[in-house]
This record gives sequence, C-alpha cells and structure tokens, in this order.
Amino acid sequence: MIDWSAPWLAPYRAIGERVEAAWQRSGSLADALNREGTMRFVTHAAMPAAEPYEAFVHRSGSVPVHDKLHDFFNGLVWLVHPLLKRHLNGLQAQALARDGVAGQRGALRDAVTVLDENGALLQAPPALLAALAARDWQRLFVELRPLWREATLTVVGHALLEKLLQPRKPITAHVLVDPPLTADLASKPFRPLPVLGVPGWWLANEQPGFYDDAAVFRRAQGDSTGRKPSIDR
Repeated sequence: MIDWSAPWLAPYRAIGERVEAAWQRSGSLADALNREGTMRFVTHAAMPAAEPYEAFVHRSGSVPVHDKLHDFFNGLVWLVHPLLKRHLNGLQAQALARDGVAGQRGALRDAVTVLDENGALLQAPPALLAALAARDWQRLFVELRPLWREATLTVVGHALLEKLLQPRKPITAHVLVDPPLTADLASKPFRPLPVLGVPGWWLANEQPGFYDDAAVFRRAQGDSTGRKPSIDR
C-alpha cells in the first residue's frame, strides 16, 4: 500500500488513490489510468519493437506502461503535469528525429531523462535559491527554515517518486528552479537537493544534528573539503 499522506505525493493523491484502487480491481494499469480520461495509456505490447519509446509516444499520443510501480508513477505525472510531460517528450522526439538512436543520446536527451526520472521543480524565495546554489545546507535548512513556508517543491521524476516509497536520507533530486518549458535543459541547470531534508517532509530532519551528516549534505566542488555533492540515483 502507498502512504498517500507523504508530502511529496500531495499533488498526486486524489488521482493516485483512484488509479491505485482501479488497478487493484482490474489488474491492468493501462485500464486504470485510462479511467481518468485525460491521456491514452496502452500496454507495452502495443508498441512496435523497433520504434523508440519516446518516438512512439510522440507519434501516437499514447503512453505504454508495464504493470509495475515505476510506470504507475510515470502515469500519474502524465495525468497531473501533461504540459510538462508533452514538452519533455517533444524534446526527446525532436532529438531522435535529428540524430537517430545510434551512439550517445547527447546532452539534451540526457538532461531531459534526468528531469523525467529524478527531477523536481522548486519555487522559493531568492534567499533559499541562493543557499541551494551554494549548497550551504545549514543556511538552507536551518537558518532559513521559516522561509520554506513560502516555497513549493514538486517532485516530477517518476523514478524519484518510486524511490521515496522507502524514504532514505541520501535520496537526492535534480532540482530545476527555472520554468521547465523555457529552461536550457541541455546545459543541465540542475541543483542537487536531498529532498528529505526539506522541512515538513520527514520527521527525522527535526532532530538535532540531522544536517551534520557530511556523507549526504556535502559542500560544493571546489570548497575547502574538495568533496563533490552526494546524489543518490
């Protein structure tokens, strides 16, 4: 069972509870998602074996799904954030049409995949964004803690949502603070954010010393420690 009271699931709860119940009754995730009526979902068997997933979605307007939690969360993001998902899919399809599937997928497709799988969107006061950019975790989460009441963090990565079913301190999102429909994604403008450090998201982060864990809350590369940020993917 999914704990729908988790803060990161708030945008998906209403639809998610209905889809989960319908999936349990029918045994078909595609049928359960299609009951919501805003997208068309099909089983993976409906997709031609030789056609890339992103190209099929763009051409057909249909999203293939397996009967598993990873695809369940992907379906929910499609239902709740259709403009974002269509935009990301369009970028993937354009790159495939231009470059084909051979060789490396390139900077843009790689960045789109990162956002699609492990991304989150953050709207926050400038002081919080500056602390995040500096990876000044004590300032971000302790000194500026009251400012989080003015912030909105939305998880859009379906793999990230799946990982959060079993919360662990190192789980880290690739956060985008620019509007996702206009951001230069090829430059990978993401900020690492250990999401369970967000005030109100996990009871453990209210304990003294929570943010002193240098294995998770690492300083930016090039600081006095020389350590790179930890990203649990």
